[in-house]
Amino acid sequence: MKRNTIILTLTLFFCTFIYSGLTAQTLIVQKRTINIKGHVQFDEPMAKMQIIKWEGNEKKILAEFDTDGSNNFSYDLEVNEPGLYTLDCKRWEQINFWAEDEDVEINFRGADTARIKIKNPPFHLIKGGPKNEVINHLNFISYRNYQGSIASSQIAYKTAFANDSAKQFLTSGFYNYFSSDSRERIRLLADMYFDRESAVALLPYLSQKGDKERIEKIYNAINSRHPGYPPLVNFFKDQKESESLSKAVSIGSLAPGFEYPDPDGKKLGPENFRGKILLIDFWASWCGPCRAEIPNLKKAYIGFKEKGVEFLSVSIDKGAAEWKKALGQEQMEWPQILATNAGAEITKLYQFSGIPFIILLDREGKIVAKNLRGEKLIEAIEALLSKEK
Repeated sequence: MKRNTIILTLTLFFCTFIYSGLTAQTLIVQKRTINIKGHVQFDEPMAKMQIIKWEGNEKKILAEFDTDGSNNFSYDLEVNEPGLYTLDCKRWEQINFWAEDEDVEINFRGADTARIKIKNPPFHLIKGGPKNEVINHLNFISYRNYQGSIASSQIAYKTAFANDSAKQFLTSGFYNYFSSDSRERIRLLADMYFDRESAVALLPYLSQKGDKERIEKIYNAINSRHPGYPPLVNFFKDQKESESLSKAVSIGSLAPGFEYPDPDGKKLGPENFRGKILLIDFWASWCGPCRAEIPNLKKAYIGFKEKGVEFLSVSIDKGAAEWKKALGQEQMEWPQILATNAGAEITKLYQFSGIPFIILLDREGKIVAKNLRGEKLIEAIEALLSKEK
């Protein structure tokens, strides 16, 4: 299709990041229009297609459009800045794609037609070009990791001969394996596609220490052709901010403050529990592993509530209805609060991406342990109480 290209000259001023070569300079940005088309097998007439751009944890809806009478869709997107975008199919499925100079075609299954509807969307192939070939691989790795985690969790919890601790141990072992397997596959992608602009999408999955050479190789290959390439600039800017935030929630640091409403509208946060040992559980009603961890939390709560230990569960559910329904089902006796904006701010503040994320604070509000599950949760509380004797 015909492209309208507008040359804009922007001057970027920012401090030097990991690489000294990424400094203030004049940047030429090409504004392009790409076509996004496809077909939805089972349409949902009450919702629309959306194109989303994530800026950190902030969701920006760039476009909203509908399918035609044959369930086809087509939209011309003006790309002001290249990068990873999300195409949402009527609130049933989402897929990430690279928007820059490639037209893309993505076909969806769409709405679930089963009597019992479960949102577990299949993998969809992006028909595009070399840049989206990389994203296809990345999407597939993510898809298989998710499916493997679901399958292993079901196997573990259906194992009749195993007790709850053994099931938790099995599930954690499977999760660790799938995470490790995904990292190795992404490293292979970085080695194969280091010179493609969309390789920037792989950088968040690489280790700043263990994969330093890979990161430098991607940086050098892309920056040599596109000095000041916006996705590359943004990554290192976000990386620096993330490192600063990570230090703020390291072991021994004073836990950052926050407060959110409980079911009655009363706002609570860590400050309300100062002087008490506090266990904070970040969770969501839709999170299977979070729900599976609740029996361990109840066991710990019963065992320690008379010893000056308080519990606080912070939900990152999108809406209050789902959250309150889960509270009714789970019957957790300790304080419950709901984070705003589906947890976008709190996940950034506390630097976690997976839930359940459980941390332990001492009486001064300092972080003494993170990523607690099962018996480790109880052991951490016992260790902290022992130190106080």
